[in-house]
Amino acid sequence: MRRSEDDLHGVVVEIRSGVYFVRTDSGGVYGCRTNRSTHTENPDSTLVVVGDHVRFTAPFHSGERKYAEGVITLVAERRSSLKRSRERRRNRSGESEHVLASNIDQLVIIASAAEPAFRPKLIDRYLAYAEFERLASLLVVNKMDLDSDGAVREQARLYQDIGYEALFLSASTGEGVSTLKEKLLGKTSVFSGHSGVGKSTLINALTNSVLPTGELSEKSGKGAHTTSNAVMLTVCAPDDNCIGYVIDTPGIREFGLEGIAREELRHLFVEFRTFAPECAFSSCTHTSEPNCAVLHAVEQGKISLDRYESYLTIYHEAEE
Repeated sequence: MRRSEDDLHGVVVEIRSGVYFVRTDSGGVYGCRTNRSTHTENPDSTLVVVGDHVRFTAPFHSGERKYAEGVITLVAERRSSLKRSRERRRNRSGESEHVLASNIDQLVIIASAAEPAFRPKLIDRYLAYAEFERLASLLVVNKMDLDSDGAVREQARLYQDIGYEALFLSASTGEGVSTLKEKLLGKTSVFSGHSGVGKSTLINALTNSVLPTGELSEKSGKGAHTTSNAVMLTVCAPDDNCIGYVIDTPGIREFGLEGIAREELRHLFVEFRTFAPECAFSSCTHTSEPNCAVLHAVEQGKISLDRYESYLTIYHEAEE
C-alpha cells in the first residue's frame, strides 16, 4: 500500500509502552509514535497526553517493510488540561509541567465516604484548580453505603451551599450511578481523586469496561494505584450508543497547583467573591490585611473556617 500524503486527525485515547492510540472521527483506532519532527503547540509541556487532538500519518507498507505504527506530526493547542506536580530536579525531559489529560469539559472529583476517609482539603485543591482552568466541576462522593450516620453527607453539603454540584452514590450497590451517567452526556469528563476511592469500579459501571480495581493497604489505609496511565473510555447508553467520554487518570496522592500565583488564588475560592469587594484594599490577599471583609465573614461564620484554612495552606504553597 502506498503511503498517503494526507495526514489523518484524531484524539489520543490511550498511551501504552510508548505507543499513542489515536481514535479518528470514523471510529478507527491507530497506534502511533512520535519522532523528532513531531510539532507541538504546547511548548514546555508533556508532548502527548490522552485527550490531545493530533494530526498523524497512517501506518503504511513500503515494499517488503511494514510500518505498523503511524507518526504523530502535530499536537494541537490544548484548551484545558489536568496537571500534576513535577519536581524539576527529577524531570529529565525539561518540561515545566506534567500534564495528565487535556481538552476536557468537566472535572469529576471522586471522593469516598470511607475507606479511605473523606478528604475535604484535597477536594478544595481540585475545585481551585477547576476554577483556574475555567472547568465545570462535579463532586461525586462514592461508597455512601458506608456513611451510616450521615456525617459525610453533612460535610459535603458545604460544597452545595457555595454553589457546587454534588452527587452521592455507591458504585458497589449501583445507587446513583444512572444519575451520574446523565451528567456525562455529550461531554469529555476527567475523573480524578485519591487512590482507593473506587474510581475504577465506578468507571467500569459507566463504560462497560474492565479496569483493574485495588484494595486499601492494611498498613496505610491508602488505596493502591490501579490506574498507571490515563485512558479515555466511552460512556454507553443502554443501547450501547456513545453518549460521552471519560478520561480515567492515575490516583493522585498530593494534588499540586503549580502555575497558580498567590495573587490569582484569592479569586478561586468562590465564596470569597461576595465579600472581597468590601475589603479596604483592592489587592487584599485575605490573610492579614486590616479591614478584610473575607476575614470578617470567616469570623462571623459566613465563610467556612475549614475552607478558609485550605485557602491559607494553598496560599503559602503558591508561587509569589
